[in-house]
Amino acid sequence: MASSLTCTGVIWALLSFLCAATSCVGFFMPYWLWGSQLGKPVSFGTFRRCSYPVHDESRQMMVMVEECGRYASFQGIPSAEWRICTVVTGLGCGLLLLVALTALMGCCVSELISRTVGRVAGGIQFLGGLLIGAGCALYPLGWDSEEVRQTCGYVSGQFDLGKCEIGWAYYCTGAGAASAMLLCTWLACFSGKKQKQYPY
Repeated sequence: MASSLTCTGVIWALLSFLCAATSCVGFFMPYWLWGSQLGKPVSFGTFRRCSYPVHDESRQMMVMVEECGRYASFQGIPSAEWRICTVVTGLGCGLLLLVALTALMGCCVSELISRTVGRVAGGIQFLGGLLIGAGCALYPLGWDSEEVRQTCGYVSGQFDLGKCEIGWAYYCTGAGAASAMLLCTWLACFSGKKQKQYPY
């Protein structure tokens, strides 16, 4: 099989896939924020949550259901900032994944990635990383929502965690985006082979 990528391009393709996968896994996992409520561990993502309180009719008290799931509707996400974060980060992850899959196809398909296409792909990766970075920056603005305050001891606010801590998925998402912006964007400029000039 002929490749349209240079040696640097192959490294770019693999690194692009790794960055996209890291950001997408981090985005999907509900472990962006850790805390506890009613003695049970609670975690939040942008659109998912683990452990939530429900009223037990038989015992007439609040109990924690220890399950992970997404919010029932888009409007069910606790704050407007987290809703924006979900859309922006999801869009960024989609762009990184699109470029990564195209780059991997370039390993097997000749003349798919030219120098120009490589540079455009790098620009798209930069935009994707920028969107994810913006989503990560917006996320702390939602820490003043009622759900988060219940978990973090009613002392949390915007950019103030209270008794909670940032989870591994937040770092994972941000690290994938930063690597895509800094490394992949640069490598993309040297990824494509110079196209052959045909005499017709």
